[in-house]
Amino acid sequence: MLDIDDRLPDLALETPDGGTLRFADMAGQTLVLFFYPKDDTSGCTTEAQDFSRLKAAFEMEGAHVLGISKGTSKGKNSFIAKAGLTVPLATDSDDSVCAAFGTWVEKSMYGRKYMGIDRATFLVDGDGRIAQVWRKVKVPGHAEAVLEAARALKGQAEPHAG
Repeated sequence: MLDIDDRLPDLALETPDGGTLRFADMAGQTLVLFFYPKDDTSGCTTEAQDFSRLKAAFEMEGAHVLGISKGTSKGKNSFIAKAGLTVPLATDSDDSVCAAFGTWVEKSMYGRKYMGIDRATFLVDGDGRIAQVWRKVKVPGHAEAVLEAARALKGQAEPHAG
């Protein structure tokens, strides 16, 4: 399971247009990777809308936001349109990305056990190292907390005048 100071592995995700996005293609960029359980559910919609609302602020800090879950390209496109999302989303079609980040976990609802995505966010610095991790995320205020961490990370990366 990836954690703070680990290097981002070169794994691939499927984009809503059916293309492939590799982490290696994003080398040198600060990334916010938010893993969410399921498209078009209340908590996931709110979280994705919060990140979308703050997208410009993240970009001002040099951070690119990407939402990751299971599902289909068609489902992602529908979710993006219905929820008015501006942040990009991607699909982990083979569970490899969720497994690497430790977000593909056994869950339980009404006594029934099943595998699903645990809500978590990872802030990755421009050197490809995980700078901060949020697990068991509670949605209210989360996007704002991640933005503050991205600002702090940018502040650490900038040379100081002296």
